Amino acid sequence: MVTQEQRRRQLAREKFLRQQQRRTAARHKTRMRNTVVASVLGVVVVGSVVSYATGVFKDDGKKANAASEVSPSPSPSKAPDPCEKAAAGKVKSLSWKKEPAVTIDKSADYTMKMATTCGDIDIALKTAQAPHTVNSFSFLAGKGFFDHTKCHRLTTNGIYVLQCGDPQGTGSGGPGYTIPDENLKDKTLKGGMYPAGTVAMANTGQKHTGGSQFFLVYQDSQLPASYTPFGTISTSGMKVLKKIAAAGESTGQGDGAPNATVVVNKATVTKS
Repeated sequence: MVTQEQRRRQLAREKFLRQQQRRTAARHKTRMRNTVVASVLGVVVVGSVVSYATGVFKDDGKKANAASEVSPSPSPSKAPDPCEKAAAGKVKSLSWKKEPAVTIDKSADYTMKMATTCGDIDIALKTAQAPHTVNSFSFLAGKGFFDHTKCHRLTTNGIYVLQCGDPQGTGSGGPGYTIPDENLKDKTLKGGMYPAGTVAMANTGQKHTGGSQFFLVYQDSQLPASYTPFGTISTSGMKVLKKIAAAGESTGQGDGAPNATVVVNKATVTKS
């Protein structure tokens, strides 16, 4: 028998799915319109902008879409910001036309350190299981791609994740290229669940559309196994992540910008 709590979670997930399907359709319409405008004006667009997002929320697009999708409600009281001021600097504007060649040692261990305004989050990377993903992160981190970027989305209802890796901070940014899905049969993904501590790639909901955006799971979250799991957060990193989650998100409806000002001051990938 389905319990009331299980039914509530199911309804929450279904609600997110419906919202993101509408967002995806609206985004597609906008892209088509912009393509026509660009061709008329003779504008040559170099590179690509692909929306990368976790499965049940395929794009943020909040500023453009929130008014049409969410009924007005009183502004929630904002929790105190538990994080420090961001380091001086700005996000680099970087883009590439294709995925970098795989140059990492597939037999070695790699670690990614996110030095954030809320504390350091260390992630053990699954090199052998997700070599394209780990190689891409090593490449991007080496170029300073993630430095000074905001973790722009926190979901606290239905699924429990913090989303990062967008240089635009909108849910629409990426490196200009995509990477293949990997490790979708990871033994940790049991019963349709991404366990707490998992780091996985966001995507558009289509195969092989991951770019630079990723999500960190702070509480077991039921999701389809279509998002490359490529890392595991350290114990100390989980404490930082839960501190961010405890501060809540800005809409009061379970899906919005985190109240904590989470900025990645520096991201590094090192070989152990």
